[in-house]
Amino acid sequence: MTRVAGLLLAAGAGRRFGGPKALAELDGTPLVVRALNALTAGGCEPVRVVVGARADDVRRLLPDSGIAVTAPDWESGMGASLRAGMAAIATLDPAPDAVLVHLVDLPDVGAGVVARLVALAGPAVLARAEYGAGPGHPVLCGRDWWPQFVAAAEADRGARAFLAGHPDLRVVDCSDLAAGRDVDRAADLDPG
Repeated sequence: MTRVAGLLLAAGAGRRFGGPKALAELDGTPLVVRALNALTAGGCEPVRVVVGARADDVRRLLPDSGIAVTAPDWESGMGASLRAGMAAIATLDPAPDAVLVHLVDLPDVGAGVVARLVALAGPAVLARAEYGAGPGHPVLCGRDWWPQFVAAAEADRGARAFLAGHPDLRVVDCSDLAAGRDVDRAADLDPG
């Protein structure tokens, strides 16, 4: 059976948003909890959550604070969070076949999207969700690609450059399940 770990990047300060997006609520549920639930319900096991800004507050929202991974240099951007999270994933025993990387600020991306990507998982698979407007998240990275994936992680771009021109990348249409838009401002959470 293929084992897929979930990695949730939730370390940002959310400067444009007005505070850490992980702590923001939609329908009474913090975004970090919504995203964590999507990963677990979609088939990821185990899951790790990368924290940074207001890390203690985010940790308190998790069902088990032991799944939190602190990115000490989180302020330098998503690349730092990705490197810290992947380092934690690499220590798992037994090692997962793949990791599914998700972002905390995609509240409409649910378990259905996660499950669609998890179903493709394997050590040599590289895939990402697409919602009709270009590539998005989550990203599925098989264990064979981890060294290159981590090496490419930089600043606020994460591993975008590695994925962009990769000939083995599978783009998976998930537009029937979600819009895949991130929330940049608190007003983006307002359904009205």
